[in-house]
Amino acid sequence: MKKKIQIEYNEFSHYNELGDEIGNLVHKAKKYLNNAYAPYSHFHVSCILQLDNNETIVGTNQENIAYPSGICAERTALFSFGTLFPENKIKKLIIVSKGELIDENACLSPCGACRQVMAEYENKQNEPFEIYLISHSGRTFVFNTIKDLLIFPFGL
Repeated sequence: MKKKIQIEYNEFSHYNELGDEIGNLVHKAKKYLNNAYAPYSHFHVSCILQLDNNETIVGTNQENIAYPSGICAERTALFSFGTLFPENKIKKLIIVSKGELIDENACLSPCGACRQVMAEYENKQNEPFEIYLISHSGRTFVFNTIKDLLIFPFGL
């Protein structure tokens, strides 16, 4: 049986088109980029979560010489959320970066492991959250659910 899957997302030329709330979250995430520990890739990533109680949680990527012992910014933030606010819900997840691994206009896309963890938390809270992928130049991709980034999560 042949089936077809479609995803949906919005693209903006710059995150400032999305208003002050998103702009403030992006700026806060960018403030933490220098806290990333990236001596090997020189690619710094920061992820900020906005919760239903308006708390924010930031995570940055943390590399390790014993690759793959490091952890991505997204999982750093999500696991902190799970520890600190297990009864709350994620409303928004925003990812920013700096470094030369990708072109300044390219979509900064989370790895498969991070997508699976996002799917786990979305499933746990029984409610989707918005995902904002911000390129170096500010070009922005907005997804309303992880299901548009990970179409066949583990355990489907």
